[in-house]
Amino acid sequence: MSLSGKTFKLADGNSIPAIAYGVGTKWYKHGRNEIDEKVVEALQTAIQKGFVHIDGAEVYNTDQEVGLAVEGHRNNLFLTDKYFVGDSSHADKSQYGTPYESLKYHLEKELKTDHVDLYLLHSPFVKKEYHGFSLAEAWQSVEKLKDEGLAKSIGVSNFAVEDLEEILKVAKHKPVVNQIEFNAYLQNQTPGIVEFAQKHDILIEAYSPLGPITKGEPGEFTELLDTLGKKYNKTPGQVLLRWVLEKNILPVTTSSNPDRIRLFVEIFDFSLNKEEVLKLTEIGAKHKTLRQYWKKEYSKYD
Repeated sequence: MSLSGKTFKLADGNSIPAIAYGVGTKWYKHGRNEIDEKVVEALQTAIQKGFVHIDGAEVYNTDQEVGLAVEGHRNNLFLTDKYFVGDSSHADKSQYGTPYESLKYHLEKELKTDHVDLYLLHSPFVKKEYHGFSLAEAWQSVEKLKDEGLAKSIGVSNFAVEDLEEILKVAKHKPVVNQIEFNAYLQNQTPGIVEFAQKHDILIEAYSPLGPITKGEPGEFTELLDTLGKKYNKTPGQVLLRWVLEKNILPVTTSSNPDRIRLFVEIFDFSLNKEEVLKLTEIGAKHKTLRQYWKKEYSKYD
Protein backbone atom coordinates (compact mmCIF):
# COMPACT_ATOMS: atom_id res chain seq x y z
CA MET A 1 0.00 0.00 0.00
CA SER A 2 1.37 3.37 -0.92
CA LEU A 3 0.18 6.97 -1.00
CA SER A 4 0.15 8.48 -4.47
CA GLY A 5 -1.28 11.96 -4.77
CA LYS A 6 -4.73 11.78 -3.21
CA THR A 7 -5.14 7.98 -3.12
CA PHE A 8 -3.69 4.87 -1.55
CA LYS A 9 -3.20 1.73 -3.62
CA LEU A 10 -4.70 -1.28 -1.85
CA ALA A 11 -3.23 -4.78 -1.89
CA ASP A 12 -6.06 -6.00 -4.14
CA GLY A 13 -5.13 -3.45 -6.82
CA ASN A 14 -7.97 -1.03 -6.13
CA SER A 15 -7.36 2.60 -5.22
CA ILE A 16 -8.94 4.34 -2.23
CA PRO A 17 -9.26 8.11 -1.70
CA ALA A 18 -6.74 9.07 0.98
CA ILE A 19 -9.11 10.86 3.36
CA ALA A 20 -12.64 9.89 4.34
CA TYR A 21 -15.65 11.75 5.68
CA GLY A 22 -17.17 9.69 8.49
CA VAL A 23 -20.85 9.45 9.40
CA GLY A 24 -20.28 7.79 12.78
CA THR A 25 -19.32 9.50 16.07
CA LYS A 26 -20.97 12.92 15.67
CA TRP A 27 -23.80 11.57 13.48
CA TYR A 28 -24.37 8.24 15.27
CA LYS A 29 -28.09 7.45 15.52
CA HIS A 30 -28.35 3.77 16.38
CA GLY A 31 -31.90 3.06 17.57
CA ARG A 32 -33.39 6.16 15.90
CA ASN A 33 -34.89 5.29 12.54
CA GLU A 34 -36.19 8.67 11.37
CA ILE A 35 -34.06 10.28 8.66
CA ASP A 36 -31.77 12.97 10.04
CA GLU A 37 -31.76 15.80 7.52
CA LYS A 38 -28.70 17.31 9.21
CA VAL A 39 -26.71 14.22 8.28
CA VAL A 40 -27.89 14.41 4.67
CA GLU A 41 -27.03 18.11 4.56
CA ALA A 42 -23.57 17.55 6.08
CA LEU A 43 -22.82 14.79 3.59
CA GLN A 44 -23.95 16.93 0.68
CA THR A 45 -21.69 19.72 1.95
CA ALA A 46 -18.77 17.30 2.27
CA ILE A 47 -19.26 16.12 -1.31
CA GLN A 48 -19.56 19.71 -2.51
CA LYS A 49 -16.34 20.68 -0.69
CA GLY A 50 -14.37 17.85 -2.27
CA PHE A 51 -14.77 14.67 -0.24
CA VAL A 52 -15.11 11.62 -2.48
CA HIS A 53 -14.78 8.94 0.22
CA ILE A 54 -17.78 8.42 2.54
CA ASP A 55 -17.31 6.11 5.53
CA GLY A 56 -20.47 4.61 7.00
CA ALA A 57 -21.54 1.60 9.06
CA GLU A 58 -24.66 -0.40 9.80
CA VAL A 59 -24.48 0.41 13.53
CA TYR A 60 -24.45 4.18 12.85
CA ASN A 61 -27.91 3.74 11.28
CA THR A 62 -27.09 6.46 8.72
CA ASP A 63 -27.13 4.34 5.55
CA GLN A 64 -30.45 5.91 4.51
CA GLU A 65 -28.90 9.36 4.81
CA VAL A 66 -25.87 8.25 2.81
CA GLY A 67 -28.14 6.87 0.10
CA LEU A 68 -30.00 10.16 -0.15
CA ALA A 69 -26.85 12.30 -0.11
CA VAL A 70 -24.97 10.37 -2.80
CA GLU A 71 -27.87 10.23 -5.24
CA GLY A 72 -26.64 11.65 -8.52
CA HIS A 73 -23.00 11.50 -7.37
CA ARG A 74 -22.51 7.76 -6.84
CA ASN A 75 -20.20 7.18 -9.82
CA ASN A 76 -17.74 9.76 -8.48
CA LEU A 77 -17.69 8.49 -4.90
CA PHE A 78 -16.03 5.76 -2.87
CA LEU A 79 -18.44 4.24 -0.31
CA THR A 80 -17.39 2.27 2.76
CA ASP A 81 -19.86 0.37 4.93
CA LYS A 82 -19.37 -1.96 7.90
CA TYR A 83 -21.15 -5.03 9.25
CA PHE A 84 -22.54 -4.64 12.77
CA VAL A 85 -20.83 -7.33 14.85
CA GLY A 86 -21.30 -5.71 18.27
CA ASP A 87 -18.84 -5.52 21.14
CA SER A 88 -17.43 -8.07 23.59
CA SER A 89 -20.61 -8.00 25.70
CA HIS A 90 -22.58 -9.65 22.87
CA ALA A 91 -25.58 -7.52 23.82
CA ASP A 92 -26.44 -6.31 20.31
CA LYS A 93 -25.73 -7.28 16.70
CA SER A 94 -27.00 -6.96 13.14
CA GLN A 95 -30.64 -7.90 12.73
CA TYR A 96 -30.06 -8.89 9.12
CA GLY A 97 -28.14 -12.16 9.51
CA THR A 98 -24.72 -12.75 8.02
CA PRO A 99 -22.50 -10.01 6.56
CA TYR A 100 -23.58 -11.16 3.11
CA GLU A 101 -27.27 -10.91 3.96
CA SER A 102 -26.85 -7.60 5.76
CA LEU A 103 -25.05 -5.78 2.97
CA LYS A 104 -27.50 -7.07 0.37
CA TYR A 105 -30.31 -5.57 2.45
CA HIS A 106 -28.58 -2.21 2.94
CA LEU A 107 -27.62 -1.91 -0.73
CA GLU A 108 -31.17 -2.44 -1.88
CA LYS A 109 -33.17 -0.71 0.83
CA GLU A 110 -31.00 2.14 2.09
CA LEU A 111 -27.83 2.85 0.13
CA LYS A 112 -29.71 2.40 -3.17
CA THR A 113 -26.65 1.28 -5.08
CA ASP A 114 -25.47 -2.05 -6.49
CA HIS A 115 -22.19 -2.17 -4.58
CA VAL A 116 -19.97 -0.57 -1.96
CA ASP A 117 -16.34 0.09 -2.66
CA LEU A 118 -15.19 -1.22 0.73
CA TYR A 119 -16.94 -3.44 3.26
CA LEU A 120 -15.57 -4.11 6.74
CA LEU A 121 -16.31 -6.36 9.69
CA HIS A 122 -16.76 -3.65 12.32
CA SER A 123 -15.17 -5.65 15.15
CA PRO A 124 -13.68 -9.11 15.78
CA PHE A 125 -16.08 -10.04 18.58
CA VAL A 126 -17.92 -12.77 16.67
CA LYS A 127 -19.16 -15.62 18.82
CA LYS A 128 -20.73 -18.69 17.25
CA GLU A 129 -23.16 -19.20 20.13
CA TYR A 130 -24.44 -15.64 19.73
CA HIS A 131 -24.09 -14.85 16.04
CA GLY A 132 -24.61 -18.33 14.63
CA PHE A 133 -21.23 -18.30 12.88
CA SER A 134 -17.57 -18.02 13.79
CA LEU A 135 -15.17 -15.20 12.95
CA ALA A 136 -13.70 -17.29 10.14
CA GLU A 137 -17.19 -17.96 8.78
CA ALA A 138 -18.03 -14.26 9.04
CA TRP A 139 -15.00 -13.51 6.89
CA GLN A 140 -16.04 -16.13 4.35
CA SER A 141 -19.44 -14.40 4.16
CA VAL A 142 -17.64 -11.11 3.44
CA GLU A 143 -15.53 -12.86 0.78
CA LYS A 144 -18.74 -13.94 -0.95
CA LEU A 145 -19.69 -10.26 -1.29
CA LYS A 146 -16.39 -9.59 -3.05
CA ASP A 147 -16.80 -12.63 -5.29
CA GLU A 148 -20.20 -11.36 -6.41
CA GLY A 149 -19.05 -7.75 -6.91
CA LEU A 150 -21.24 -6.39 -4.11
CA ALA A 151 -18.10 -5.12 -2.36
CA LYS A 152 -15.09 -4.18 -4.48
CA SER A 153 -12.65 -4.41 -1.55
CA ILE A 154 -13.03 -6.02 1.87
CA GLY A 155 -11.43 -5.56 5.26
CA VAL A 156 -11.92 -5.26 8.99
CA SER A 157 -12.12 -2.71 11.79
CA ASN A 158 -10.88 -2.68 15.39
CA PHE A 159 -8.95 -5.93 14.85
CA ALA A 160 -5.94 -6.82 16.99
CA VAL A 161 -2.97 -8.83 15.71
CA GLU A 162 -4.41 -12.16 16.86
CA ASP A 163 -7.73 -11.39 15.14
CA LEU A 164 -5.98 -10.64 11.85
CA GLU A 165 -3.94 -13.82 12.20
CA GLU A 166 -7.14 -15.83 12.59
CA ILE A 167 -8.58 -14.30 9.41
CA LEU A 168 -5.36 -14.72 7.43
CA LYS A 169 -5.35 -18.46 8.18
CA VAL A 170 -8.55 -18.99 6.20
CA ALA A 171 -8.64 -16.03 3.82
CA LYS A 172 -9.15 -16.60 0.13
CA HIS A 173 -9.17 -12.80 -0.16
CA LYS A 174 -7.10 -11.22 2.58
CA PRO A 175 -8.35 -8.04 4.28
CA VAL A 176 -6.89 -4.94 2.63
CA VAL A 177 -7.91 -2.48 5.38
CA ASN A 178 -8.03 -2.41 9.18
CA GLN A 179 -9.81 0.71 10.45
CA ILE A 180 -8.83 1.47 14.04
CA GLU A 181 -8.84 4.31 16.54
CA PHE A 182 -5.54 6.07 15.92
CA ASN A 183 -4.10 9.41 16.93
CA ALA A 184 -0.75 10.82 18.02
CA TYR A 185 -1.62 9.91 21.63
CA LEU A 186 -2.79 6.40 20.66
CA GLN A 187 -0.38 5.12 18.03
CA ASN A 188 -1.44 1.49 18.43
CA GLN A 189 -5.04 0.69 19.34
CA THR A 190 -3.73 -2.73 20.41
CA PRO A 191 -0.11 -3.87 20.78
CA GLY A 192 1.85 -3.86 17.51
CA ILE A 193 -1.22 -3.60 15.28
CA VAL A 194 0.01 -0.85 12.96
CA GLU A 195 3.37 -2.52 12.26
CA PHE A 196 1.74 -5.94 11.79
CA ALA A 197 -0.90 -4.63 9.39
CA GLN A 198 1.57 -2.62 7.32
CA LYS A 199 3.95 -5.60 7.18
CA HIS A 200 1.09 -7.62 5.65
CA ASP A 201 0.13 -4.85 3.21
CA ILE A 202 -3.08 -4.05 5.11
CA LEU A 203 -3.87 -0.34 5.04
CA ILE A 204 -4.54 1.19 8.44
CA GLU A 205 -7.39 3.71 8.51
CA ALA A 206 -7.52 6.08 11.48
CA TYR A 207 -10.78 7.17 13.02
CA SER A 208 -10.77 10.08 15.49
CA PRO A 209 -7.30 11.19 14.31
CA LEU A 210 -7.84 14.74 15.57
CA GLY A 211 -8.28 13.65 19.19
CA PRO A 212 -5.15 15.51 20.42
CA ILE A 213 -6.77 18.76 19.26
CA THR A 214 -10.43 18.10 20.05
CA LYS A 215 -9.96 16.15 23.31
CA GLY A 216 -6.41 16.97 24.39
CA GLU A 217 -4.95 19.88 26.29
CA PRO A 218 -2.36 22.46 25.19
CA GLY A 219 1.24 21.37 25.56
CA GLU A 220 4.45 20.49 23.74
CA PHE A 221 2.64 18.57 21.01
CA THR A 222 0.04 21.24 20.21
CA GLU A 223 2.74 23.90 20.30
CA LEU A 224 4.64 21.98 17.62
CA LEU A 225 1.44 21.72 15.56
CA ASP A 226 1.07 25.51 15.80
CA THR A 227 4.70 26.04 14.75
CA LEU A 228 4.37 23.74 11.76
CA GLY A 229 1.04 25.30 10.85
CA LYS A 230 2.68 28.72 10.63
CA LYS A 231 5.55 27.29 8.57
CA TYR A 232 3.23 25.68 5.99
CA ASN A 233 0.36 28.18 6.24
CA LYS A 234 -1.94 25.42 7.45
CA THR A 235 -4.15 24.92 10.50
CA PRO A 236 -2.99 22.59 13.31
CA GLY A 237 -5.74 20.18 12.23
CA GLN A 238 -4.39 20.07 8.68
CA VAL A 239 -0.87 19.44 9.97
CA LEU A 240 -2.15 16.61 12.17
CA LEU A 241 -4.05 14.99 9.29
CA ARG A 242 -0.99 15.32 7.10
CA TRP A 243 1.08 13.59 9.81
CA VAL A 244 -1.37 10.68 9.66
CA LEU A 245 -0.91 10.48 5.88
CA GLU A 246 2.87 10.61 6.25
CA LYS A 247 2.58 7.53 8.49
CA ASN A 248 0.95 5.74 5.49
CA ILE A 249 -2.37 5.78 7.35
CA LEU A 250 -5.70 7.02 5.97
CA PRO A 251 -7.53 9.52 8.20
CA VAL A 252 -11.31 9.37 8.70
CA THR A 253 -12.72 12.59 10.09
CA THR A 254 -15.94 14.60 10.19
CA SER A 255 -17.48 18.01 10.83
CA SER A 256 -20.66 19.97 10.19
CA ASN A 257 -18.71 23.19 9.57
CA PRO A 258 -18.37 23.87 5.80
CA ASP A 259 -15.08 25.76 6.21
CA ARG A 260 -13.57 23.00 8.32
CA ILE A 261 -14.78 20.39 5.84
CA ARG A 262 -13.05 22.30 3.04
CA LEU A 263 -9.82 22.50 5.06
CA PHE A 264 -9.86 18.74 5.64
CA VAL A 265 -9.43 18.02 1.93
CA GLU A 266 -6.74 20.67 1.48
CA ILE A 267 -3.95 18.51 2.89
CA PHE A 268 -2.45 17.29 -0.37
CA ASP A 269 -0.58 20.43 -1.40
CA PHE A 270 2.11 20.21 1.27
CA SER A 271 4.09 17.56 3.10
CA LEU A 272 6.04 17.28 6.32
CA ASN A 273 9.69 16.34 6.21
CA LYS A 274 10.99 13.17 7.89
CA GLU A 275 12.31 15.04 10.92
CA GLU A 276 8.96 16.75 11.52
CA VAL A 277 7.07 13.47 11.21
CA LEU A 278 9.49 11.82 13.63
CA LYS A 279 9.28 14.65 16.15
CA LEU A 280 5.46 14.63 16.14
CA THR A 281 5.53 10.85 16.50
CA GLU A 282 7.96 10.90 19.43
CA ILE A 283 6.30 13.73 21.34
CA GLY A 284 2.85 12.22 20.79
CA ALA A 285 4.01 8.80 21.98
CA LYS A 286 5.21 10.30 25.30
CA HIS A 287 1.78 11.76 26.00
CA LYS A 288 -0.82 10.10 28.19
CA THR A 289 -2.94 7.70 26.13
CA LEU A 290 -6.06 9.20 24.57
CA ARG A 291 -8.56 6.40 23.95
CA GLN A 292 -12.20 7.28 23.33
CA TYR A 293 -13.71 4.02 22.05
CA TRP A 294 -13.63 0.27 22.79
CA LYS A 295 -12.36 1.06 26.28
CA LYS A 296 -13.88 -2.06 27.82
CA GLU A 297 -12.03 -4.21 25.33
CA TYR A 298 -8.72 -2.41 24.90
CA SER A 299 -8.02 0.04 27.75
CA LYS A 300 -6.07 -2.74 29.47
CA TYR A 301 -3.25 -1.84 27.09
CA ASP A 302 -3.04 1.78 28.24
